[in-house]
Amino acid sequence: MKLMRVGAKGAEKPAILANDGTIRDLSGLVDDIAGSALTPEGLARIAAADHSSLPQLDASERIGPCVGRVGKFICVGLNYSDHAAESGMAVPPEPVLFMKATSAICGPNDDVIIPKNSKKTDWEVELGVVIGKEARYVEESDALDHVAGYCVVNDLSEREFQTERSGQWVKGKSADTFGPIGPWLVTRDEVPDPQNLDMWLEVDGHRYQNGSTRTMVFGVAHLVSYISHFMSLQPGDIITTGTPPGVGLGIKPEPIYLKPGQTMRLSVAGLGEQQQKTVAYSG
Repeated sequence: MKLMRVGAKGAEKPAILANDGTIRDLSGLVDDIAGSALTPEGLARIAAADHSSLPQLDASERIGPCVGRVGKFICVGLNYSDHAAESGMAVPPEPVLFMKATSAICGPNDDVIIPKNSKKTDWEVELGVVIGKEARYVEESDALDHVAGYCVVNDLSEREFQTERSGQWVKGKSADTFGPIGPWLVTRDEVPDPQNLDMWLEVDGHRYQNGSTRTMVFGVAHLVSYISHFMSLQPGDIITTGTPPGVGLGIKPEPIYLKPGQTMRLSVAGLGEQQQKTVAYSG
Protein backbone atom coordinates (compact mmCIF):
# COMPACT_ATOMS: atom_id res chain seq x y z
CA MET A 1 0.00 0.00 0.00
CA LYS A 2 1.00 3.60 -0.60
CA LEU A 3 -0.25 5.61 2.37
CA MET A 4 -0.20 9.38 2.46
CA ARG A 5 -1.56 12.48 4.15
CA VAL A 6 -3.31 15.14 2.10
CA GLY A 7 -4.42 18.68 2.90
CA ALA A 8 -3.31 21.96 4.41
CA LYS A 9 -0.53 22.01 6.98
CA GLY A 10 -1.89 20.82 10.32
CA ALA A 11 -5.15 19.60 8.75
CA GLU A 12 -3.96 16.65 6.66
CA LYS A 13 -6.31 13.72 6.07
CA PRO A 14 -5.06 10.12 6.06
CA ALA A 15 -5.26 8.70 2.56
CA ILE A 16 -4.21 5.89 0.26
CA LEU A 17 -3.09 5.94 -3.34
CA ALA A 18 -5.50 3.40 -4.79
CA ASN A 19 -4.62 0.95 -7.54
CA ASP A 20 -6.48 3.07 -10.10
CA GLY A 21 -4.31 6.08 -9.29
CA THR A 22 -6.93 7.97 -7.33
CA ILE A 23 -6.37 9.26 -3.81
CA ARG A 24 -8.90 7.85 -1.34
CA ASP A 25 -9.82 9.22 2.08
CA LEU A 26 -9.02 6.89 5.00
CA SER A 27 -10.60 9.14 7.66
CA GLY A 28 -13.41 6.64 8.23
CA LEU A 29 -10.88 3.92 9.09
CA VAL A 30 -8.04 5.70 10.93
CA ASP A 31 -7.59 9.13 12.45
CA ASP A 32 -4.12 9.58 10.91
CA ILE A 33 -1.20 7.75 9.32
CA ALA A 34 0.38 7.56 12.75
CA GLY A 35 0.69 5.47 15.89
CA SER A 36 -1.65 2.49 16.02
CA ALA A 37 -2.56 2.80 12.32
CA LEU A 38 1.02 1.72 11.52
CA THR A 39 0.97 -1.44 13.63
CA PRO A 40 0.49 -4.78 11.88
CA GLU A 41 -3.14 -4.78 13.03
CA GLY A 42 -3.71 -1.21 11.85
CA LEU A 43 -2.19 -1.84 8.44
CA ALA A 44 -4.20 -5.06 8.07
CA ARG A 45 -7.40 -3.13 8.72
CA ILE A 46 -6.53 -0.60 6.02
CA ALA A 47 -5.55 -3.34 3.57
CA ALA A 48 -8.85 -5.20 4.11
CA ALA A 49 -10.98 -2.18 3.18
CA ASP A 50 -12.60 -1.73 -0.22
CA HIS A 51 -10.51 1.22 -1.32
CA SER A 52 -12.60 1.87 -4.42
CA SER A 53 -15.60 2.63 -2.22
CA LEU A 54 -13.82 5.26 -0.12
CA PRO A 55 -14.35 8.99 -0.79
CA GLN A 56 -12.05 10.35 -3.47
CA LEU A 57 -9.82 13.31 -2.63
CA ASP A 58 -8.73 16.06 -4.98
CA ALA A 59 -5.41 15.08 -6.56
CA SER A 60 -4.39 18.74 -6.70
CA GLU A 61 -4.39 19.10 -2.91
CA ARG A 62 -1.14 19.54 -1.03
CA ILE A 63 0.63 16.33 -0.05
CA GLY A 64 1.70 16.48 3.57
CA PRO A 65 4.35 14.48 5.44
CA CYS A 66 3.49 10.80 4.99
CA VAL A 67 3.62 10.11 8.75
CA GLY A 68 1.93 12.16 11.45
CA ARG A 69 2.83 12.65 15.11
CA VAL A 70 6.37 11.35 14.65
CA GLY A 71 7.87 10.61 18.04
CA LYS A 72 11.53 10.24 17.10
CA PHE A 73 13.40 11.25 13.94
CA ILE A 74 16.62 9.25 14.14
CA CYS A 75 19.43 9.79 11.65
CA VAL A 76 22.39 7.62 10.67
CA GLY A 77 25.54 9.43 9.58
CA LEU A 78 28.33 8.33 7.25
CA ASN A 79 26.48 5.15 6.28
CA TYR A 80 27.81 5.06 2.70
CA SER A 81 31.57 4.59 2.49
CA ASP A 82 31.94 6.79 -0.59
CA HIS A 83 30.00 9.61 1.10
CA ALA A 84 32.24 9.31 4.17
CA ALA A 85 35.24 9.67 1.86
CA GLU A 86 33.89 12.80 0.14
CA SER A 87 33.19 14.28 3.59
CA GLY A 88 36.77 13.61 4.65
CA MET A 89 35.69 11.24 7.41
CA ALA A 90 36.47 7.62 8.19
CA VAL A 91 33.88 4.86 7.85
CA PRO A 92 32.67 4.34 11.42
CA PRO A 93 33.04 0.93 13.13
CA GLU A 94 29.45 1.25 14.40
CA PRO A 95 26.50 3.31 13.16
CA VAL A 96 26.75 7.04 13.91
CA LEU A 97 23.43 8.12 15.42
CA PHE A 98 21.99 11.59 15.91
CA MET A 99 18.54 13.14 16.12
CA LYS A 100 16.73 15.54 13.86
CA ALA A 101 14.05 17.72 15.48
CA THR A 102 10.55 16.58 14.53
CA SER A 103 9.70 20.26 13.92
CA ALA A 104 11.89 19.97 10.79
CA ILE A 105 9.35 17.62 9.19
CA CYS A 106 7.42 18.97 6.21
CA GLY A 107 5.65 17.73 3.11
CA PRO A 108 7.58 16.32 0.15
CA ASN A 109 6.86 19.29 -2.09
CA ASP A 110 6.79 22.10 0.48
CA ASP A 111 9.23 24.98 0.13
CA VAL A 112 12.57 24.52 1.90
CA ILE A 113 13.56 27.57 3.93
CA ILE A 114 17.25 28.51 3.89
CA PRO A 115 17.89 29.35 7.57
CA LYS A 116 18.79 32.82 8.76
CA ASN A 117 22.57 33.36 8.50
CA SER A 118 23.04 30.10 6.60
CA LYS A 119 26.07 29.82 4.36
CA LYS A 120 26.18 26.09 3.66
CA THR A 121 22.72 24.52 3.29
CA ASP A 122 23.11 21.11 1.62
CA TRP A 123 20.96 18.28 0.27
CA GLU A 124 20.88 14.52 1.07
CA VAL A 125 18.54 11.97 -0.52
CA GLU A 126 17.92 9.10 1.88
CA LEU A 127 15.83 6.00 2.49
CA GLY A 128 13.52 6.49 5.47
CA VAL A 129 12.38 3.54 7.59
CA VAL A 130 9.06 3.87 9.44
CA ILE A 131 8.58 1.74 12.54
CA GLY A 132 5.28 -0.14 12.87
CA LYS A 133 5.82 -2.38 15.89
CA GLU A 134 7.56 -1.52 19.13
CA ALA A 135 11.20 -2.62 19.04
CA ARG A 136 13.35 -3.17 22.10
CA TYR A 137 16.55 -5.25 22.04
CA VAL A 138 15.52 -6.77 18.71
CA GLU A 139 17.68 -9.34 16.96
CA GLU A 140 18.77 -8.46 13.43
CA SER A 141 17.00 -11.55 12.08
CA ASP A 142 13.68 -10.21 13.40
CA ALA A 143 14.25 -6.52 12.83
CA LEU A 144 12.28 -6.06 9.60
CA ASP A 145 9.18 -7.46 11.34
CA HIS A 146 9.13 -4.16 13.23
CA VAL A 147 9.08 -2.02 10.06
CA ALA A 148 5.78 -0.63 8.75
CA GLY A 149 7.27 0.68 5.53
CA TYR A 150 9.61 3.06 3.79
CA CYS A 151 9.65 6.62 2.44
CA VAL A 152 11.85 9.18 0.75
CA VAL A 153 13.64 11.64 3.04
CA ASN A 154 15.62 14.75 2.12
CA ASP A 155 17.95 15.06 5.12
CA LEU A 156 18.80 18.71 4.59
CA SER A 157 21.85 19.95 6.47
CA GLU A 158 23.51 23.27 7.25
CA ARG A 159 27.18 22.25 7.16
CA GLU A 160 28.56 25.28 9.02
CA PHE A 161 26.05 24.79 11.84
CA GLN A 162 26.74 21.04 11.78
CA THR A 163 30.53 20.93 11.87
CA GLU A 164 31.93 24.40 12.52
CA ARG A 165 29.79 25.72 15.37
CA SER A 166 30.87 23.26 18.10
CA GLY A 167 28.76 20.54 19.68
CA GLN A 168 26.68 17.86 18.03
CA TRP A 169 25.28 17.57 14.50
CA VAL A 170 21.68 18.18 15.52
CA LYS A 171 22.15 21.97 15.16
CA GLY A 172 22.83 21.60 11.45
CA LYS A 173 20.01 19.16 10.83
CA SER A 174 16.96 20.58 12.55
CA ALA A 175 15.93 23.85 10.91
CA ASP A 176 12.27 24.16 9.95
CA THR A 177 11.59 22.35 6.62
CA PHE A 178 14.86 20.38 6.84
CA GLY A 179 12.94 17.07 6.92
CA PRO A 180 10.68 16.55 3.89
CA ILE A 181 9.19 13.03 4.05
CA GLY A 182 7.00 11.26 1.50
CA PRO A 183 5.08 11.49 -0.76
CA TRP A 184 4.08 8.01 0.38
CA LEU A 185 4.73 5.55 3.13
CA VAL A 186 5.11 2.38 1.06
CA THR A 187 4.34 -0.64 3.18
CA ARG A 188 7.01 -3.27 3.73
CA ASP A 189 5.27 -5.92 1.62
CA GLU A 190 5.86 -3.74 -1.47
CA VAL A 191 9.60 -3.35 -0.78
CA PRO A 192 10.96 -6.91 -0.72
CA ASP A 193 14.61 -5.81 -0.53
CA PRO A 194 15.39 -2.41 1.01
CA GLN A 195 19.05 -3.01 0.18
CA ASN A 196 18.44 -2.85 -3.58
CA LEU A 197 16.89 0.58 -4.19
CA ASP A 198 18.33 3.14 -6.58
CA MET A 199 18.18 6.77 -5.48
CA TRP A 200 18.97 10.14 -7.00
CA LEU A 201 18.81 13.89 -6.42
CA GLU A 202 18.94 16.85 -8.80
CA VAL A 203 19.27 20.59 -8.24
CA ASP A 204 17.98 22.78 -11.08
CA GLY A 205 18.04 19.77 -13.38
CA HIS A 206 21.65 18.77 -12.63
CA ARG A 207 22.01 15.25 -11.24
CA TYR A 208 24.31 15.43 -8.22
CA GLN A 209 23.46 12.18 -6.44
CA ASN A 210 23.13 8.80 -8.14
CA GLY A 211 23.35 5.96 -5.67
CA SER A 212 21.85 2.78 -4.32
CA THR A 213 21.06 1.33 -0.92
CA ARG A 214 23.24 -1.61 -2.03
CA THR A 215 26.27 0.39 -0.89
CA MET A 216 25.10 1.08 2.66
CA VAL A 217 27.70 0.22 5.29
CA PHE A 218 24.99 -0.91 7.73
CA GLY A 219 21.75 -2.24 6.25
CA VAL A 220 18.21 -1.54 7.42
CA ALA A 221 17.86 -4.71 9.52
CA HIS A 222 21.13 -4.03 11.28
CA LEU A 223 20.17 -0.42 11.97
CA VAL A 224 16.77 -1.25 13.46
CA SER A 225 18.34 -3.90 15.67
CA TYR A 226 21.27 -1.70 16.67
CA ILE A 227 19.17 1.34 17.55
CA SER A 228 16.72 -0.80 19.55
CA HIS A 229 19.57 -1.66 21.92
CA PHE A 230 19.97 2.01 22.86
CA MET A 231 16.35 3.19 22.86
CA SER A 232 12.96 1.63 22.28
CA LEU A 233 11.32 2.33 18.93
CA GLN A 234 7.59 3.00 18.67
CA PRO A 235 5.14 2.99 15.75
CA GLY A 236 5.63 6.14 13.73
CA ASP A 237 9.29 6.67 14.61
CA ILE A 238 11.43 7.33 11.54
CA ILE A 239 15.00 6.23 10.91
CA THR A 240 16.71 7.96 8.00
CA THR A 241 19.57 5.78 6.88
CA GLY A 242 22.29 7.94 5.33
CA THR A 243 23.06 9.35 1.91
CA PRO A 244 25.18 8.28 -1.07
CA PRO A 245 27.90 10.57 -2.49
CA GLY A 246 27.15 13.73 -4.40
CA VAL A 247 26.24 16.15 -1.63
CA GLY A 248 27.22 19.78 -2.07
CA LEU A 249 29.90 19.54 0.61
CA GLY A 250 31.82 16.96 -1.42
CA ILE A 251 31.88 18.70 -4.79
CA LYS A 252 35.37 19.44 -6.11
CA PRO A 253 37.19 21.74 -6.50
CA GLU A 254 34.75 23.86 -4.47
CA PRO A 255 31.63 22.81 -2.56
CA ILE A 256 28.27 23.98 -3.89
CA TYR A 257 25.47 24.92 -1.52
CA LEU A 258 21.81 25.76 -1.93
CA LYS A 259 20.57 29.31 -2.35
CA PRO A 260 17.07 30.74 -2.60
CA GLY A 261 15.25 30.23 -5.89
CA GLN A 262 16.49 26.73 -6.70
CA THR A 263 14.54 23.51 -7.26
CA MET A 264 15.45 20.10 -5.86
CA ARG A 265 14.03 16.84 -7.21
CA LEU A 266 14.79 13.51 -5.58
CA SER A 267 13.55 9.94 -5.48
CA VAL A 268 14.12 6.46 -4.12
CA ALA A 269 12.98 3.66 -6.46
CA GLY A 270 9.36 2.68 -5.84
CA LEU A 271 8.83 5.26 -3.10
CA GLY A 272 7.83 8.28 -5.18
CA GLU A 273 9.43 11.62 -5.93
CA GLN A 274 9.85 14.87 -4.04
CA GLN A 275 10.26 18.39 -5.42
CA GLN A 276 11.10 21.43 -3.31
CA LYS A 277 11.84 25.06 -4.06
CA THR A 278 14.30 26.86 -1.83
CA VAL A 279 13.25 30.19 -0.33
CA ALA A 280 14.99 32.72 1.90
CA TYR A 281 14.08 32.95 5.57
CA SER A 282 11.73 35.91 5.89
CA GLY A 283 11.33 36.18 9.66
